[in-house]
Amino acid sequence: MKIIPVIDLKDGQVVHAREGKRDQYQALKTHLCQTSDIFDVIQALVTTYHFDTVYIADLNAITQQGHHRELIKTVLIHFSELLFWVDSGYLEPTTSAKFPENYLPVLGTESYRDDNLQEIRAFDNQFILSLDYASLESLGPDSLFLSSAFWPKNIIIMTLDRVGSQKGPDLAKLISFRTRYPDKNFIAAGGIRHYQDLLDLQEMGVEQALIASALHAETISADQITNIQAKKYPN
Repeated sequence: MKIIPVIDLKDGQVVHAREGKRDQYQALKTHLCQTSDIFDVIQALVTTYHFDTVYIADLNAITQQGHHRELIKTVLIHFSELLFWVDSGYLEPTTSAKFPENYLPVLGTESYRDDNLQEIRAFDNQFILSLDYASLESLGPDSLFLSSAFWPKNIIIMTLDRVGSQKGPDLAKLISFRTRYPDKNFIAAGGIRHYQDLLDLQEMGVEQALIASALHAETISADQITNIQAKKYPN
């Protein structure tokens, strides 16, 4: 299983995401990293856990309150050895081409509407789709959830109300998608609390998971990250 740490960026700072209540997110300060500077946070994550891929959510861009485009470009250049998955809200295909090579766009359904849905095709499957949920409610055009016509190979199942919570991952939703679309790779996001959650996800065949709070709270250790990433995927 591959673990990808999540960085939520808001107003120039890394913040602690909790249950999708973005207006309440506070600057991150934990034992792992004493500052909310994105460079310091990434360095701490890489030094402690040896990650090679990082997920960044530009919350300003997602909520249409500015963006961190230039800062993110600088981060990608500085950490050129890492791959970055970046959710910048609604994204024009031409904008994606302006980022460094270690950039992979994440297109979240909450940022799209029926009238700009066709633009997703211009990415030619060179992106990760995030199917965004608030509890049982899907966020975005129904057609993105009901039809796989726009789907790339890799798809995040993002349950926002579980982010930064103690609710655990939404296993039922992941099982449902994996059963209906066995040719797709579904990535878990939201609610992962500890090592047992990762083992449960791996047991059901999930190969990738996004994590933030459990890393900063140190309820998942560096040794456990190493162990889970070394385990073979189920047949």
